Order: sequence, then C-alpha cells, then structure tokens
Amino acid sequence: MDKPIGVLYNVYREFGEVPKKDMKGVLPMKKLTGKDFILGFQHMFAMFGATVLVPLLTGLDIATTLLMAGLGTLLFHFITGGKVPAFLGSSFAFLGGYAAIAPMIDGAANHEMIPYASLGVVFAGLLYLVLALLFKLFGAKRVMKFFPPVVTGPIIIAIGLILAPSAIDNCKTNWWIAIVAFLTIVICNIWGKGMIKIVPILIGIGVSCALAVVLQLCGIEVFDPTKIQALKDAAWLGFPIRWDHTVFVVSDMSKAISAIIAIVPIALAAMMEHIGDISAISSTVGKNFIANPGMHRTLTGDGLATSLSALFGGPANTTYGENTGVLALTKVYDPRVIRLAAVFAVILSFSPKVAALINLIPAAVIGGISLILYGMISAIGARNLVENKVDLSISRNIIIAATILVSALGFNSIGGISFQVFGTTVTLTGLALAALLGIVMNAILPGKDYDFKEEDEGDKSVDFKL
Repeated sequence: MDKPIGVLYNVYREFGEVPKKDMKGVLPMKKLTGKDFILGFQHMFAMFGATVLVPLLTGLDIATTLLMAGLGTLLFHFITGGKVPAFLGSSFAFLGGYAAIAPMIDGAANHEMIPYASLGVVFAGLLYLVLALLFKLFGAKRVMKFFPPVVTGPIIIAIGLILAPSAIDNCKTNWWIAIVAFLTIVICNIWGKGMIKIVPILIGIGVSCALAVVLQLCGIEVFDPTKIQALKDAAWLGFPIRWDHTVFVVSDMSKAISAIIAIVPIALAAMMEHIGDISAISSTVGKNFIANPGMHRTLTGDGLATSLSALFGGPANTTYGENTGVLALTKVYDPRVIRLAAVFAVILSFSPKVAALINLIPAAVIGGISLILYGMISAIGARNLVENKVDLSISRNIIIAATILVSALGFNSIGGISFQVFGTTVTLTGLALAALLGIVMNAILPGKDYDFKEEDEGDKSVDFKL
C-alpha cells in the first residue's frame, strides 16, 4: 500500500467509514458500532477506580489524572501502531516516591512539593527509553533471554496478588454490595448471552450501585457524605490541569535533583511490570506483541506517556491490569475499543460533575469488581507458566519462581527496602526487588532452556490459543 492511500485508509478505518472494496489487497475493518462504544465505556469504568485512587493517595488532581490517562493511552496506541489493546492508567509503583518527596499534609495535597515529585517521574519515564533502545539495538531475542516465562510468569502472578489486599479492603466497606457485584459479573459472564456476556462489568456496577441506593434509602450509609457534597459542589465544566502541579513551576534545583534521584529508580519496577503486562496481554489476545509491534515500541509508548503525564502534574502511567482482566473476561480484543475508552476519559476530565458522580461509586462496588480483575491477572501469570510447559520440578526454575513470589509479597508487606544515595532516601518496592532478583538468578543459574521466537504469533512465552 502506498503512503497516501495507507494514511487515508487508516483515517477511514479509525472513524468507522471503511471503503466497501479492499484497497490493494487490504481487507477493510468493520466500522464501529454502538456495541463498541458500550465496550469502550466498560473499559473506562474498569480503570476508573484504581486510576483515581492514585491522586486520592498522593494529592494529585483527579481531572488531570483522567486527562493524562486518556492522552497517554492514545499516545501509546499511536507509537505502537494501534496494535496493542492496552489502556494506560495511574501507576501504583510510584506511590512511595510521591510519599517521600511530596507527602500529604493532614490528608491534604502538598502543593509545594508535588511539582518536584512530578519532575522525578518525568525523568523516570525517560528511563524507559533506555531499555527500549536496548531492545531496538540488540533485538527482542537477546534481551528477552533475561525475561523468560519462569521470570515473567511469577511477576505477573505477583502483580495480581499484591493488588489483592486493596480489593479486600474495598470489599470490607460493605460485603453484601461487593458480593452482589462479584456474583453479577460471574453470572453474566458464564450464563449470559449476547451483549450481557461481554459487558458483565457494566452490569455488575449497575446492579450493585442500585443495591447501594436501596440500602442508602433504608438508612444504611453506603455513599461517602463528603463525595455526595463534592458532587453537589462540582461544576459541569472545568479545565483539567492545575498549573501549580506542573514541573514548569520548579525553581529549587537542589530539591529537583533530590526528587530525581529518589524517584527514577522506581522505574525499574515499573518497567518490569510493563514487560509482565505486555506478556499478559499477549497471552490473553494470542498475539506476540513483544515481537510485533515490538517491546521497544511499547516501552517507548509507556515511558513517553508517563513523562507527558508528569510534565503536567499527572501521575505515572502504566499498562493496566484491570483492562487486561476485561480482555480476558469478554474476549473482545479490538484496540479501537480501548481508544474509545481513552476518549471517554479525556471527555470526563473536562467535567468535574461527571467525574465526581463516578467517584461516588461505593468502594465496595470497586472491591467486588477487583476481586475478579485482580484475580484474572494472577491467573494469566499461572497460565503463562502452564502453557509454556515451565518445568517446576527442575531446581533452578522452582528456586527462581519461589524467590520472585516470596520477595514480591514479603518486601511489599514492609514497604520495600530503603537506602541512602547522596543523602537522599531511595526505596525499592517489593515488586522491583523481586524482578531484579529473578532476572539476576535466571542469568547466573545454569540450565537455561528458553529460546524466544520473533514470529508475530507462536512464541511460547506469550502465544496462548484460547
């Protein structure tokens, strides 16, 4: 296909106006339907709870977070050629960095220090480009020798297990609502037909929220009074960026350098999580995204999205496990649906009223949904090991897997490990430590038998036929 026709075709394809005849042998993609918009809305809801939780824990602005999640996702899809059905939401890996540089003051945002923390995240995002360059220079085959299934599988399992306590904490606020949300999703997905089967999360939210309203009317307080008041006070339209949170107001270079030194190492954990997430998405979809469009492109997209977000006062972005869970649940893998979710997030960011309404969703509803979505992440990691026939009877494999799992969960429970670098405290999370230990042990222990294949499909580390 020559370039003018190719560009024109892509524009037609993106907006659903596909020519009736093939263009030089290219099969036209089906136009977007109402069902696709509903699926995109479901993906937006799936990421919403965890995405807005990060600004609630760090003092960052929710509207900015939604805007940057949407724009970051679209940037990621642009860089990866629109091939990977991944949504980029707020990363939890950097919570420790924000707590160290811009700790909240009596539950309120530390507006003075947030720009410095954001600057550190900007540089952390740029570190992704270094690893992306290694993939580009040496090829996925060489670099992926350090990330075989015996390493990425346990990392994926650990990601889901680390998130699990947050799901239970949310469920504890009202177990009845959480159970209703959980059971509704299970029933719709197992016994549902047609649209009911592929939008179980939206139905789960609707049914459990309806129960919450009934309980509220019966005198049982389910909805947070402060969030109700916030909904009443919120304006319908508003600009989603706070200038005082952007890096453009940074003036103290010593604080800036300290923030960069403290936060940049966190990117190690985030990058390992990214590799695990791309492996999980590849496993779910049945395509080798590590080879095509290539890990160098996905890392570049994630890193630039993170730097762009932090530049304007948003949190670091990461490929979202919740949305991978939605892919596994619905088996709808069209990347355009993810891009629709990104557009919805951008639109919502300009409406504080709508954002406040969605933020009003009870924690128990989010908890019930997360029970499945977080579990899906760990289940995908386990499937990674099983489908690749990783032999856990071999000592080196069982030692590597055990070390990753125990280190990730154990060190996460104590907040990771902190040490001093040039007078600044640097903290490595449990996931970062586990990933580093797994990579090092796989590199030095004898008996490696993994051979990464670069075909678009068929790689034993990621291509799982459903």
